[in-house]
Amino acid sequence: MGDDKNALPGVGGEEVLEQWQQDSIKEAFRPIVHLLERLSFDAVDLLKNNTVTVEEYARSLLGRIKERDSIVKASVYLDEGLTIKQAQALDQNPHGQPGPLHRIAVGVKDVINTKDMPTQFGSPLYQGHQSGFDSSAVAILRAAGALIFGKTTTTEFTVTNSGPDTANPHDPSQTPGGSSCGSAAAVADFQVPISLGAQTGGSLIRPASQKTFSPTFDTFGFIASSMQDLQLPADVFGLQDDEPPASKIALEKATVTLIKTPPWHRAGPGTVVAMEKAVTILEEQGIKIEEVSSPPASFALDGFASMRALADDLAAKYFVIITPSAEQELTYSALPQVLHMPVINVPAFVGSHGMPIGISLVAGRFHDQHLIGTGKVLGEFCMAGGSGADV
Repeated sequence: MGDDKNALPGVGGEEVLEQWQQDSIKEAFRPIVHLLERLSFDAVDLLKNNTVTVEEYARSLLGRIKERDSIVKASVYLDEGLTIKQAQALDQNPHGQPGPLHRIAVGVKDVINTKDMPTQFGSPLYQGHQSGFDSSAVAILRAAGALIFGKTTTTEFTVTNSGPDTANPHDPSQTPGGSSCGSAAAVADFQVPISLGAQTGGSLIRPASQKTFSPTFDTFGFIASSMQDLQLPADVFGLQDDEPPASKIALEKATVTLIKTPPWHRAGPGTVVAMEKAVTILEEQGIKIEEVSSPPASFALDGFASMRALADDLAAKYFVIITPSAEQELTYSALPQVLHMPVINVPAFVGSHGMPIGISLVAGRFHDQHLIGTGKVLGEFCMAGGSGADV
């Protein structure tokens, strides 16, 4: 889509591969390009050092999308001409103040307004709808130096069960899950290093469980390939804890609580095994695990407000809370959301069908930075030992 004559078909253009072959990066440069496609914190250094230009970086990602879009279908709008023009403009001001994101590509969910791209809410009713302004989140990203890299797919108005044709990169016959499906699929398929999504009750954590890392900050959240990448937007959005997080995590003093959440009795065998394996891995690192029961799922929604104080008390007692990320039931990923608690998904386990299975790490309110730091450590443990969960 997009009006540019070079727009990629289906996502906005037709000539990326030829341009890539003709005037882009030399063969010897390709290892760096592949690095750029995967890790934004490495790309930041390469862009800052002028090892690559923003245009070369953008063309690398466009080439990846051209190669994979017919399979993954993560983008609903991507105008190649606009993207290259913005990248060239950033290159023309190399000595300015690019901001902490330093021209890193960020995909944006198609329910979040962008001034120069349509926002269509995943609905034919809003085909071609142009708001003409950036949402506050997008404006902050641009001010921080991000290169907004098109719009990613979503279910209609984020609430319908049936969604777009977006496929899970791990298995194209499977759904990405959740309304932030395109944001998660784009990151998992190395089309962009970071995506902006939104969550009401699981739209970030569910797809992240099936693909990559994701925290949620109130209603907006980011999906990224690593905990280091998550740190970039967390700093840009000024997430500050009530008290400074520890510079070094003392695992010998850490106690983690396990909450299986109300619909645990309906959890699939892969989720059960993944949770059990996570507990074993952490205990082997000397971390104490305590299981805490949760109230029944049928409690009234009015009780959530009073539960937040109880949840804060619970979180204060423990280093972090572990829960399942997804099971077909919204309740798994919705509970931290309605309690206003930050949550990060760690897709550390792989089922017998080769699909990722995630666990959620949850912290108390206003402890986002603590959770990211904790996620770096515990996530590495689980990722290193979590390839054998059987579905």
